[in-house]
Amino acid sequence: MSRFPRPLVCSAVVLFVASAFAQPLKLTPLQASGIYATGEEVGWNVAVEPDAKLPAEGLAWTVKENNFTLLKSGVLHPADAPAPITVTLDHPAMVYLEIAPAEKGGKPMAAGAAVAPTKLRPVAARPADFDAFWAGKIEQLGKIPVGAVLSPGDSGKPGVEYATIRMNNINGSHIYGQLAKPAGEGKFPAMLIMQWAGGPYPLQKSWVVDRAAEGWLALNIEPHDVPGDLPKEFYDALPTLIKRYNTIYNDDRDRNYFLRMYLGDYRAAEYLASRPDWNGKILVATGTSMGGQQTLAVSGLEPKITHMLALVPAGADSNAALHGRHEGYPNWDVRNPKVAETALYFDTVNLASRIHAKCLVGMGFIDNVCPAVGVWTAFNQIPGPKEPAPLVYAAHNNQSTAEQLKPYNDRATEWFAQLVKGQEPQVRPLETR
Repeated sequence: MSRFPRPLVCSAVVLFVASAFAQPLKLTPLQASGIYATGEEVGWNVAVEPDAKLPAEGLAWTVKENNFTLLKSGVLHPADAPAPITVTLDHPAMVYLEIAPAEKGGKPMAAGAAVAPTKLRPVAARPADFDAFWAGKIEQLGKIPVGAVLSPGDSGKPGVEYATIRMNNINGSHIYGQLAKPAGEGKFPAMLIMQWAGGPYPLQKSWVVDRAAEGWLALNIEPHDVPGDLPKEFYDALPTLIKRYNTIYNDDRDRNYFLRMYLGDYRAAEYLASRPDWNGKILVATGTSMGGQQTLAVSGLEPKITHMLALVPAGADSNAALHGRHEGYPNWDVRNPKVAETALYFDTVNLASRIHAKCLVGMGFIDNVCPAVGVWTAFNQIPGPKEPAPLVYAAHNNQSTAEQLKPYNDRATEWFAQLVKGQEPQVRPLETR
């Protein structure tokens, strides 16, 4: 384990969202899409909202490349508004604007833009033995019996069968989850649902029951080696270390916490594909934040997955802070060279190149938990058909409004509705204007 563990930063941490609070300014991007070409002026027109007043000393602002390198700064005075804030870049990057709060103790205002985002490339080389490493780990898992134990329960919804499940994982650990399906005989499209960071915490029955009511064979698994259906007191009493799991053996690729997690995801997908009630055609992986991280990971490890939908996925650009990019979850301390080396084996950028499923990925332009620069970089590595859902006004999922997440959520709803009927979603091209 690293001698310098870092605190857990996950989707449960609340920062700020530009439009979730009353703000004295209105920011209008020069391009409504928030996407610009290299060499093109990037920026926002800034206007004071009606009846709003700026403090006499003005509002300080900064523009940073990848929310890391300062590009420009200044102070917006009352007499200056309306005024544009602009920069120009000759290379791909994300651009992040932050304006100081108008009131003491208030929330900063933020806006984001993308410059040639489909041309963003990895900042660190993929380990030479990356494929061999994962082939060896999957072979290790394959020598362990699945040992699936289903415990039927009440779904609470007519026409839906429900059970909790436990399976074997490496090193004597287990995979826990919940399974739901339409009642009776039949073959159904399958959906594997993976969980965001935090906790550990219990799984909510509705997460699979509602999908089963739509016609899915749905499996939702815990990212941790704990049952998903125990009282809150059980999770509260867990040791502190497991609640800081991103620090566990983060300098050892053979014992890293995410090794067991990714292999658990792989086994869950294999289990779904082995069931006689799977239709043999559609196997979807989906998740948000760390669930999105696992979604990219399992889609890169399990070729049976046909479709992948991930919202603001974590785990990309693990070495970002060493290369002029804002780091994101799991926030590994890559100042330690061994941690930096280990992280590359679990980085979704390196797993994405193995994905052949049809993909939908949402990236938040002001997301500092899972920065868009890393998400775009992972997305660009996917060789198969793929559709980005740029969330120009969104921070991380739990820090954003439904309206800010709407471009992704609307498309995901459409994809799920088509897939459950056996229809193939059409990938939409990136809109830049």
